Amino acid sequence: MQATKKQENPEKSKRFETPWHLLEPWQAAAWLKVDPEKGLDHEESQRRLDAFGPNMIMEQRRRGPMRMFIGQFTDFMIIVLILAGIVSGLIGESSDTIAIAVIVVLNGVIGFIQEFRAERAVAALKRLASPTAQVLRGGSIQTVAARDLVPGDLVLLEAGNVVPADLKLLDVARLKVEEAALTGESLPVEKSRAVLRELESPLGDRRNMAYKGTIATYGRGLGMIVATGMETELGKIARLLSQDKESKTPLQQRLAVFGKRLALLVLTICAIIFAVGLLRGEPPVLMFLTAVSLAVAAIPEALPAVSTVSLALGARRMVQKNALIRRLPAVETLGSVTFICSDKTGTLTQNRMQAEAFYVEESMREGIAQDFPPPLLHALALNNDARRDEQGIVVGDPTETALYEAAVRAGYDGAELVKTMPRLDEVPFDSERKLMSTLHQDDSGFVVYTKGAPENLLPLCVEQWHASGPQPLAVENVMATAEQMAAQGLRVLALAWKRLAERPSPQSGDALESGLCFLGLVGLMDPPRPEAKQAVDLCRSAGIVPVMITGDHPATAKAIALRLGIADENSEVLTGQDLANMSLEEFEQRVNSVRVYARVAPEQKIKIVQALQDKGEFVAMTGDGVNDAPALGIANIGVSMGKIGTDVAREASHMVLLDDNFATIVTAVREGRRIFDNIRKFIKYALTGNSAEIWTLFLAPFIGLPIPLLPIHILWINLVTDGLPGLALAVEPEERGIMQRPPRPPQQSIFAEGMWQHILWVGLLMAGVSLFAQGWAYVTDSPRWQSMVFTVLTLSQMGHVLAIRSDRVSLFRQGLFSNLPLLGAVILTFGLQMAVLYVPVLQPIFKTQALSLNELLFCLGLSSVVFVTVEIEKWVRRRRT
Repeated sequence: MQATKKQENPEKSKRFETPWHLLEPWQAAAWLKVDPEKGLDHEESQRRLDAFGPNMIMEQRRRGPMRMFIGQFTDFMIIVLILAGIVSGLIGESSDTIAIAVIVVLNGVIGFIQEFRAERAVAALKRLASPTAQVLRGGSIQTVAARDLVPGDLVLLEAGNVVPADLKLLDVARLKVEEAALTGESLPVEKSRAVLRELESPLGDRRNMAYKGTIATYGRGLGMIVATGMETELGKIARLLSQDKESKTPLQQRLAVFGKRLALLVLTICAIIFAVGLLRGEPPVLMFLTAVSLAVAAIPEALPAVSTVSLALGARRMVQKNALIRRLPAVETLGSVTFICSDKTGTLTQNRMQAEAFYVEESMREGIAQDFPPPLLHALALNNDARRDEQGIVVGDPTETALYEAAVRAGYDGAELVKTMPRLDEVPFDSERKLMSTLHQDDSGFVVYTKGAPENLLPLCVEQWHASGPQPLAVENVMATAEQMAAQGLRVLALAWKRLAERPSPQSGDALESGLCFLGLVGLMDPPRPEAKQAVDLCRSAGIVPVMITGDHPATAKAIALRLGIADENSEVLTGQDLANMSLEEFEQRVNSVRVYARVAPEQKIKIVQALQDKGEFVAMTGDGVNDAPALGIANIGVSMGKIGTDVAREASHMVLLDDNFATIVTAVREGRRIFDNIRKFIKYALTGNSAEIWTLFLAPFIGLPIPLLPIHILWINLVTDGLPGLALAVEPEERGIMQRPPRPPQQSIFAEGMWQHILWVGLLMAGVSLFAQGWAYVTDSPRWQSMVFTVLTLSQMGHVLAIRSDRVSLFRQGLFSNLPLLGAVILTFGLQMAVLYVPVLQPIFKTQALSLNELLFCLGLSSVVFVTVEIEKWVRRRRT
């Protein structure tokens, strides 16, 4: 491969052999020729990408188009058919040989197109799922695809990011990295920028390095890329490993097992037909070709491939609806989801918080006013990581952007304040403390600002701010006010500050977060998404239970849940503390009735998922954080956020919401049901037609009729009926009421709900009308009896494919033009069938004769019997319900 050759570049090899952990940051920057203040410019990064190749772990080389095409002819039954064609040629039946060759090649082309499209679709999904990184290039922060990173790039790391390449750390702020995948170290490693002195230091001791594939779990950092792709430590390990094969989906596995069992049955029937034909005095070569052709036509070897095409193309269609499927089995699982456990912020709500109310100096105030205490406004502006992007838009955590914008509206812009009050240290927010503190310096000395959950911050405060001077803190009154604000659907944060005469020692979190002065409360509103209410209603009609899980206050959670219709006034709200005090067995007794969880720690999501699964439910769980990854992994459908989600959450998930919208999950469930329905329709259609061909040849001798079809007829029927019409079913629109029916039980057989009975009786019906045509031709002494059977069997399947577009709704109500690809395929098949009957040059090849007008009309009438009967079956089903 080209990338492999480029790795042999002497200059590159020299760079990658450098002991980076022994170098000072400035030395590493000089060695890589990069400005640590601005990063690489666009031209230089592109030049290095061309020289070093993409930042990717090389996969095993996939089959090329030629090998893929040749692979279509390696199936055992196809090989037998090819040998049968050769035998036909040797005994002088050259027309049979040519016809068989044409059929085999056409089948190969169709199979190649299916596999090639599936490969391209899956590859496209993988490209869409590729991670990104925040990179400093040309003095500005940019989002760059991880595969486009190059040595010398400056990468910003935050908690939850997967390290995209091997980094020399230039700056850290309490950065911790989980390196278990690389070093086996079970606990996160705290990083520093200090230079090491040991040349042979093991990877786990190189605290000033971060390696590709490891996970930042705490704090922030800035690193310079020193190795990419196969030159990283992870890449060196990858060289020793063989690439795993793509695993088949559960549906594919079930179809493969079914196919093998059916193959044994079909081969047995073919052997019987062959033996009966010999006993009736039929030519052995003819009976051999007939048996082989029937086996090839009847064995549904393409079903697993068709399911892959349907799943992959369906997954690509979901991308257009903002649902990125990372694992194909998820498409199947979506149809079985019974519970959707969703985050509130950003998923059910707009993720556009605003500061709506303040509690300052023991009074409530609406909006922002200029007379607010300066320390409060400074805390809003400086105690967060929100920032302005290149377009001047404030970006960052929704809560922090709301606080930042509130300060800006009052005339306190954090970007300007930080120049006069720079941040010297910080204690980052984490899900356990629910606090964040920053240390700043101003003209008067040092000042600490802290924000967090009121119940966590107030115990750290010893007084409260007042214009007239510090006042005693009435904790009970403040907490009561916080409860009242939360009951109105506001997210409540407390703010505090203190001044210090001296700067505390680095990393002294306790010194920063003690003896604080309470400044006030801020109430933030994140209103529900307009489409979320409709999506919740749709869930309920589909038999799916929506559940809200949030870290917010219980009253806030219930207020939003009430507005969305997830809960009612009598619904209980279970808190993280309640969960902690319950055993799994106790919780399982209540889990089916709980609709709102509040103050839940991310790790408690695992308990919720397990309890629901133990009750037989199929769970879709959303998450965006590092700690959400275990719950996403064990959920039946793990759903991560595409906008605010961490890399870790996305890697653990089955599906990524590109718009972080709850309604998108419901849309994906809807699409998953449609895809599964269409796969079932294809299986019903293909197996019914195949069984009809078997019954026709199997029953004819037992009712005193000669073998009704020649090998070329069987192969032709298989080609034109299982080809375009079958594939066109994959794009069938969803059935009416698809979201008004309960979820499909996950262990339910694909042949449930009367499908196998339909395959049996409709296959017998097709065979019956075909044999009736043969008998009628015999009675009327028509020499064209074989062409009549051939035509009736082919056109019956066209009527069948139109009728089974829905299990219940009549075709006349659906509309003939509601699936134009299928209508086009049926018309094309009809035209091809007429061509082999009436085009003189084709008649010798297909052993056909032109039917008279009366015979053609008779065949059309018989063929329509199947369509009419299936429509009656659907009418009966509708009447019963």
